[in-house]
Amino acid sequence: MVDPIVPPFAIVLAAALVIPFVGRRIGHAIGVLATGAVVPYVWLVEDGAHWSVQLFGFDAVLFNVDSFSVLMGLIFGFIAAAAVLYSYYTEAESTQTAIALTYVGTSLGAVFGGDWLTLIFFWELMAVTSTLLVWHYGGRAVRAGFRYALLHGIGGTLLLGAVVWHYVEVGSFLFSAAEGGMAGGVAPVLAAIGIGVNVGFIGLHAWLPDTYPRPHVAASVFLCVYTTKTGVYGMYRAFPDGQIAIAYMGGLMAVFGATFALFQNDMRRLLSYHIQSQVGYMVAGVGIGTTLSQSGAMAHVFNHILYKGLLFMTAGVVIYRTQEANLKKLGGLAREMPVTAATFSVAALSIAGFPLFNGFVSKGIIISASHYEFPKGPLYVGGFHTLEILLLVGGIGTFMSFIKFGYYAFFHGEYEGSVPDANRGQTVAMVTVAALCILFGVFDSALFAVLPFDVTSSSAVGHVYTTYTFDHVVEGVVLAVAGLIGFVLVKKPLKKLGRMPDVDRVYNPLALYGGRAVVVGVTETYAAADRAAVRLAEGSQNAVGDTEAFLGRVAGRERITVPTGISTSVVLVALVLVGILVVLLQVA
Repeated sequence: MVDPIVPPFAIVLAAALVIPFVGRRIGHAIGVLATGAVVPYVWLVEDGAHWSVQLFGFDAVLFNVDSFSVLMGLIFGFIAAAAVLYSYYTEAESTQTAIALTYVGTSLGAVFGGDWLTLIFFWELMAVTSTLLVWHYGGRAVRAGFRYALLHGIGGTLLLGAVVWHYVEVGSFLFSAAEGGMAGGVAPVLAAIGIGVNVGFIGLHAWLPDTYPRPHVAASVFLCVYTTKTGVYGMYRAFPDGQIAIAYMGGLMAVFGATFALFQNDMRRLLSYHIQSQVGYMVAGVGIGTTLSQSGAMAHVFNHILYKGLLFMTAGVVIYRTQEANLKKLGGLAREMPVTAATFSVAALSIAGFPLFNGFVSKGIIISASHYEFPKGPLYVGGFHTLEILLLVGGIGTFMSFIKFGYYAFFHGEYEGSVPDANRGQTVAMVTVAALCILFGVFDSALFAVLPFDVTSSSAVGHVYTTYTFDHVVEGVVLAVAGLIGFVLVKKPLKKLGRMPDVDRVYNPLALYGGRAVVVGVTETYAAADRAAVRLAEGSQNAVGDTEAFLGRVAGRERITVPTGISTSVVLVALVLVGILVVLLQVA
């Protein structure tokens, strides 16, 4: 173990400050080294509260190390290093990569904070830096970034309200002051909704498919990782003992996201809906609230970051090479881009939860917890919980979606012309991540080693988990077969569908015209106040310049002679007071 020198976010933010000024090659090399250094650093630091400080006059911990934050730091650091390498070889500008690293740094600050004040401070900075990353690309990303910022501003405000309410109940922001998470009756509700924006609760999810397809393809690799997974971490901190309603929301997210992904033809929009679907499994794990389910949630965070980052990389390479994002306009790319097709296949099998791939392991933990450890009640039918059924149905939908993606992008028809495969740097990044997806699927003990609880020990979990049982493997194969049959059945009807409406049909114009109405309302109010002030100033000047004529106009006469003993200043003061009274009466 080593003594912490600085919190890990400081390392990454320092690199972000340097990158724009040292040249593109050196800057990206610094980015890879800085983010890669986070992995051994957080692994070697001793557990406990480090860097206890006063933040805004309150006790805070900037570097809190426990099994949950270490897992987040390990995967955040690794995928950032891979994403920086990918960015360099995908012609991302140094400025974009620097902004991306500020996003990474603020995310690390959030997950390593040991109190709610530090978490919300970096949470809001994370929203700002990710918005800047979207905006940097310009074009259609600008309005999407505005909607993204608006919704995350609302979510952050609700979470801040929860934090303040929690402080009133507990008297401290420190996590250690309330081991049961958010205290009181109001704070948990505000926290659930505020964090629900980040994790993509149904109805609060529209920013995901709206935003992530817009920016540079390398920016999407960063964006698909940090906001939603930091949200899952925040959900665990708010509800460490679980919450049934949140568990069921997770199950519904798994089905909803997979269903809407199936309707998409834009590759990154499809992948964005699957972020919501996969995060649903994590949210369900947190909501169940047992040591097994929490371990499953964090295992799925870890695995999802690997295969989702890889999926956005492979989609990005296709867009980078073909300048096309629509599946209907692609096809036959497996012959032209075998490396990209192979790494996509690994990621697709991983996210779908096929045996021998990492998603099979982490999904299995959560589904096992939903079967063995979720309380029985009216929604327990025929030996299955409704939550478990939702998670299984979400798995079938995932297979269907990625069969569609792979079929239309890589294996259906022939690509007209010739297109090069991923370049050397892109290949290194993608193959490295793909290798880990297989490694953690085959050698599940490597994944278990970083989990908060030992899922193979009866002293740590209520139900001991074994990955490769006959029933579990059969379940994975059956879901795959069901997904294949389902895709064959819906393939023709899907061709006839246009873009399926989602809440963004309301959300997008509401953000535009609602924001415009607020801006116009504020500016018009300011203009009216300005005009009133100018008229008052002019009237005052006239009153001072010719008091007798002014009083005459007010009284409806030509002039009023002011007695000698009354000074002009007294008259002016009286007029101002009368004017103020008139304004107040009009406002009332």
